[in-house]
Amino acid sequence: MHAGVWASLGGVRLTAALEGLGFDWVGIDAQHGHHDDRSIRDILSLRREPRATVLVRVAANDPTMIGRALDAGADGVIVPLVGSPEEAAAAVAAAHHPPRGTRSWGPLAGYEIDLARPPMCAVMVETADALEQVAGIAATPGVDMIFVGPFDLSLALGLEVNELIADTSERSPLRRVVAACSEAGIVAGAFAGAPERAVHLREHGFDWVAVDTDSGLLALGAASAMLASAAPLPPGHSR
Repeated sequence: MHAGVWASLGGVRLTAALEGLGFDWVGIDAQHGHHDDRSIRDILSLRREPRATVLVRVAANDPTMIGRALDAGADGVIVPLVGSPEEAAAAVAAAHHPPRGTRSWGPLAGYEIDLARPPMCAVMVETADALEQVAGIAATPGVDMIFVGPFDLSLALGLEVNELIADTSERSPLRRVVAACSEAGIVAGAFAGAPERAVHLREHGFDWVAVDTDSGLLALGAASAMLASAAPLPPGHSR
């Protein structure tokens, strides 16, 4: 499994530091998180030696947002609320320069066009309509990953998120996504937001999983530090 961490707090140096913690990828959330165009550029300007794949979840399936995230130096984008193959194709076009797509190049972007390293384009399946069209979305040329938002998908299907994740039947919503990705030869990704949910998503067959969030890591680290500080001292020592 490619274990990722989800950054939503908005801190520039905190988010930049996540890349060095051993995760395979970092997701910067510019849809529901506190990141915006400026913070994304500031974070990626601190990047000296890439140690993990950095993806930006843009706020919408919008060519300007997609292009600016990639211009800032992101390795790829996660595009929310993609409900059809046509919308998936639009996201792909926005992520790639011609002749593959429609993304423009500007001299102030500070990067060289490297056709050997195209950006990753992940599209989110998180509605009932998208689930019905998941096979076509997965088969859209240029889509590299379908990324599931289980919280939004569970709301759309009238389920509790844990109910959605616990359904391991062959035609369950999550298994349908994984099967569509497998058939199309692309990556199946998902947001867990907590290690215990990540385990279940891995069992479904998801390969790229956002295991935890930046705020979750801070809570885990704080709990670990408090526990360690409360450990009994060796004999002969006093506090």
